[in-house]
This record gives sequence, C-alpha cells and structure tokens, in this order.
Amino acid sequence: MTTRVLVTGATGYIGGRLVPKLVEAGYDVRVSARNPARLRDYPWAGGVEIVTADLTVAEDVTAAVEGIDVVYYLVHAMSAGGDFERSEQRAATTVAAAAASAGVSRIVYLGGLHPDGELSPHLRSRAEVGRILIESGVPTVALQAGVVIGSGSASFEMIRHLTEVLPYMPAPRWVRNFIQPIAVRDVLHYLVRAAELAPEVNRTFDIGGPDVLRYGQMMNGYALEAGLKQRPIASLPVFTPWLASQWVNLVTPIPRALAVPIIASLQYDCVVREHDIDDYISEPEGGLTGYRRAVSLALGKERAGEVETSWQDSSVFGAPSDPLPSDPEWSGHTVYTDDREIHTSAEPENLWRVVEGIGGENGWYSFPLAWAARGWADKLVGGVGLRRGRRNASQLGIGEALDWWRVEALERGRFLRLRAEMRVPGPAWLELTVTPEGEGSLYRQRAVFFPRGLGGRLYWFSILPFHGVIFAGMARRITLEAEKAGAEKTGAGKAGAGKAGNGKTGSARDGAAAVTARG
Repeated sequence: MTTRVLVTGATGYIGGRLVPKLVEAGYDVRVSARNPARLRDYPWAGGVEIVTADLTVAEDVTAAVEGIDVVYYLVHAMSAGGDFERSEQRAATTVAAAAASAGVSRIVYLGGLHPDGELSPHLRSRAEVGRILIESGVPTVALQAGVVIGSGSASFEMIRHLTEVLPYMPAPRWVRNFIQPIAVRDVLHYLVRAAELAPEVNRTFDIGGPDVLRYGQMMNGYALEAGLKQRPIASLPVFTPWLASQWVNLVTPIPRALAVPIIASLQYDCVVREHDIDDYISEPEGGLTGYRRAVSLALGKERAGEVETSWQDSSVFGAPSDPLPSDPEWSGHTVYTDDREIHTSAEPENLWRVVEGIGGENGWYSFPLAWAARGWADKLVGGVGLRRGRRNASQLGIGEALDWWRVEALERGRFLRLRAEMRVPGPAWLELTVTPEGEGSLYRQRAVFFPRGLGGRLYWFSILPFHGVIFAGMARRITLEAEKAGAEKTGAGKAGAGKAGNGKTGSARDGAAAVTARG
C-alpha cells in the first residue's frame, strides 16, 4: 500500500522543494496551508491533495492528519518580535497530539544545529519544538541543520548580497565563527529518506555538508564562484547582534524581521557534533555536496531563472494574509484610491507580457529615482526595500515576492494584485488589469490604501502630489512599451495610436486618472 504523507509548511523554502521529491519517490502526498490559494501556481499543485489547516487549531489538524502515515513538520516562525515561542510550541503540541490520536507512524522535523548552553530565542524555540515532537509518542526524526545553501535560501541570499555589495566588509565577530553549511539537495535527501526509518528510531540527528568554514571564508568562497575578487574582512567588536541585523537589513534584501533570527544563530559555532545519521541513512549518490559546489549550483539556478522556491515566498513580514476582493465596495472603511485607465492599441497578449514582467530588473516604468528613494527609506525603518527583486524574469506566481510587494492574486492574461510589504501606516495594494477591447486593450491601474489612524491619512495626503508623476507615468509607459512590442512584432515600425481615457484620440500618454477617497 502506498505510504501517505502530510507536508506542513509547503509554502516555505524547504517544503516547496520537498513535495515534488516525495511525489517522485512514490508517496501519496497531502499538503496543508492556511491559505491554499498560495499553492496554486506551484508546478506540483495538481499532483497532490491540498487541505486548509491552521496548525494551532485542533480541528484543522485532526482533519489534516486523518489517514496519514508520515507527517513532515516544516513550520517555523521567522518573526523578530511577538510571542513566537509560545505560538510555535502551541502548534507543535497540537500536531503531536493529533498525530498520536490518528495513529501516525512517523513525524519528520527539520530544526537547527545548536550548541549546548544558552541559546537565542529562535534556536531555543527550534529545540523545544523538536523535544515536543520526540516526546509525542509518535516515532520522530528531528534533523538539525545549519546554514542551508541553495538558490533562494535566506542564508545564501545574505551571503550573496553581503559579498556582492561590499568591496570591503566591516563585520561582526561572528564572521570568525565556524559554520558547517549543507546544500539544500542534501537536506532534501535526508528528509525523503527519513520517512523510511524503523519505528524504534526516535531522536535528533545532526546533518551538515563536508566542509567546516568560518563565515568569512564562506563569503569569499562565494566571491570566487561568482567571479568576484575576494573581499577584505575586518572583524569589529562594536557590531552587536542588534546592530548587525540593522546593517544586514540596509545592505541586503533580507528584512530586519528575518535578519535577526539568522544573525542570532550565527553567534555560535554551528557544526555537526555527531554523525549518527550515517548509520541510518546513506549519503547521496556521489557523496555530500561541498560548499563551493553548492554555491555554483545555486548560481546556475538563478542565472537560468529556475529558482523553485525562495525565502521571499514565505510571509514572514507581518503583512495581512486574507485575500482582498478585486473589486470591493469598501463599505465600512475609509479608503483612498488612485484609479487610472488607458485605451491602447496594444494587443492584450503584449500588454499582459509587460504587466507580468514588471519590477525586478525591468523596474516600474516610472521615475526610477523616486522608487529607489522610497525603497531606501523603507530599508532604513526596517522594511524590505526594493531589492528583493523577483524569482523569474517573465512569470509570477501567487505568494511570490516582487520587490516590496507580494503577489496576492493572479489571473494570468487579465489581472494582477500586489499587496505592499513596505512599512506604511495601513495596508496597501496595487491592481493591474488588462481587458481586450476591439483591436486593442483597456489597461486599468488602481492603487488602494486603507489608512490606519491619523498617521495613515497624513501619509496619503503627503504623497498625493507625487502620484500624478509616478502612477500616471507608470500607466503611460506600460502601455507604450506594449505598443512598441506589438509594432516590432508586426514590423509596423511605429506604435499604434491609442485612445486616452478621456475619450480623445491619441497615444497612451493621455490616460485618464481619478484619485478618490471613500468612507
């Protein structure tokens, strides 16, 4: 009989990569998510069962584990604040109890390497979750890994950006700590094989790659693989963990909320203390992947635009997660909107291609200096800034990060809704719509802002003068770019004339706009 497995945390970096490996290995896979819509664009979504479950709600978890043989617990809170330890313990306790009641034969958990003694809050929480699962009565394998190297991993992104951005690196003392990184492909190997272990195996296992390096050596190892000069590194005692997290937030796309737990885990030597896993699971064919080989593989994936999952895909920044209707009446709320529409001669396919390719290297088609300044301002207050970029140059998926936005809704060819994750006093969205119209298209663009208190209202009116420049220019240039693409394709040599939103005949440059507020 086929083994049935449940994967929690399937929208995360490891979970999103593990699911297709389990399917390939012949398992019958069920995945749980609080918002299953975020899984829609994963290439494996059609081959698995998807259920809705909040891991802190006993009824949800009981339904999710029904008929399951193996539970993969891959959920971690990566928040820099709040009572995340209690939340993690509550979720682990709920899953452990439900798994025991349902007769689950094994739990597989991925935690973190940690030394003995006092730990950072996040490492302490990881260890406590492992303890809860091991003592659940269900045979549990708790794999403990350090820095995971792979395209899209937060640890790899931090190494990459610190190395690429800074020709000289003033760094905290932890750059001299020893790290035993592990390639994501090796982590997945151990996770898949852990489901096969005998029932009497109920314990933690340290896992790591073949290389033990100082963190500074890892950065310069990246530089060599990326074709860069090695960077001089100066260890400065004045860099406290808090100050280091601000520094990482400023010079990399990693936001402060994620930089804090990563840096806290680097305060100690993070190396494998026992190799008992070798007695239960053999190494991958060809052996474990060395650090520089793992970096080379990750760079190859990124250059080919084949990053399967990313740290950016996880909602770790405190943004609201409930979907917003695309055309709400906004009843009961004060809401400010900037609405624009342009009638253009561009074919819908060409217009959508520009819309879906927005952001990242392509930019936002309007006043780059203003966008860059707003991005740096966001970074200075601990936000994500503009430098997260995008995972794929031409296609988006629900749940993906796009600079300081996250893709909340996507109807390919027609509609894109982005939720802002910048630091602003209220939730904000940007909606882009393409509608076929005669021989051309109608382009609609709407910015939506729910002000929070007086500060939110003052914020909106303070930036209102810039909207005429930024949003109007954005709508105009998007449609012009689509017209240009159509002209090049047909050999017309000249973009077709569009009709402005005010009904006048002309090019896309005269799109109509309305900035409104309703309460």
